[in-house]
Amino acid sequence: MENITVVGGGLAGLVAAITCAEAGAPVHLHEAHHSLGGRARSSASPYITNEGPHVLYSDGPWWRWLAEHGLLGACAAVPLGGLAGFRFRQHGRLRRTPPAALLPVLRRRRRQAPVDVDFHTWIRDQHGPAAATAASNLVGVATFDADPGRLSAAFVWPRLLRVTAIPPAARYAIGGWSGLVDRLATRASSLGVRISTDARVTSLPTSPVIVATSLEAAGRLLGGELPPVASGRAVLLDLAVRTVPGDAFVVSDLDEAGWLERYTLPDPGLAPQGESLIQAQMPLRPGESKADGLARLETLADLALPGWRDRLTWRRDAVAHNRTGALDLPGQTWRDRPAIDRGDDVYLAGDQVAAPGLLSEVSFHSAVTAARLATGLPATEAAR
Repeated sequence: MENITVVGGGLAGLVAAITCAEAGAPVHLHEAHHSLGGRARSSASPYITNEGPHVLYSDGPWWRWLAEHGLLGACAAVPLGGLAGFRFRQHGRLRRTPPAALLPVLRRRRRQAPVDVDFHTWIRDQHGPAAATAASNLVGVATFDADPGRLSAAFVWPRLLRVTAIPPAARYAIGGWSGLVDRLATRASSLGVRISTDARVTSLPTSPVIVATSLEAAGRLLGGELPPVASGRAVLLDLAVRTVPGDAFVVSDLDEAGWLERYTLPDPGLAPQGESLIQAQMPLRPGESKADGLARLETLADLALPGWRDRLTWRRDAVAHNRTGALDLPGQTWRDRPAIDRGDDVYLAGDQVAAPGLLSEVSFHSAVTAARLATGLPATEAAR
């Protein structure tokens, strides 16, 4: 087979490199950063955080692929004690149970959602405005968008079903996602993939090539802007606080689509003994500043973690802009995003291209499809 170049060493680039190498192709992967992982990198000990809330979903193809390849590593499910620690913010207060208006929405799980109607309108017409607002904001954790109800019902509905599955399908990579990145890199190296870090690519390599970068960077390499794709914009807040009884495990913000999660409950090793590590997000409204979004997010923390400022041992914050995967507006599906096959043996992979799935699953699907095309294999849906 021809030599295949992979540009980008995040999850999509690593999966693409592994898939190409398993098909017998020589592969050279280039990563501009000094370390692999992209947005899946974790911070260094003693406070090990991901770039925003990160989980794997055990009911998806990405999970199955990792399991089949022996790459899952240690993972934790939602702990039994964590279920009791779920909270919902509604009308400015925390509650232990979802509002009654939301329950009929979640019971009718087999219905099909329309592509050309926004999610809020679709739910409102069936269950009323209170249910539509609560259901829309509940899925903020999977969209990083300040108004998930504006998105296509066919886009939001399966995501809502995934994040509300009982028992929960969410799984936590013990020790942070950098461990998963390391396992992927080790697997790639064992297959003969040549990995070069601190290796920024400024012109399109000789094809076949898989470009597994942001769409903006991919457009520069391809010599022209790619079609724009809607993506989330959110402020992220990581906190370490001294642990006290009564802190919430998860708060789903039904008022403003925010989310807060205490990651040391399933994985105590993410912070020093006696401390809790919390990761939270608040989608930013159009034109809203980081400071204003952060103030709203700190208000959510006030409810979930009483007295957290006096217990604080570490914090950091950031804004995630166009780094949260594709969002499909009414009338759009994942097939309307930039195509994986760009012609002339050039392929795209990442979380904003034409592939199905939830969050990192889009990167996985696109990477496998791009690799199959680059190696001359049929682009089947076997990865689903």
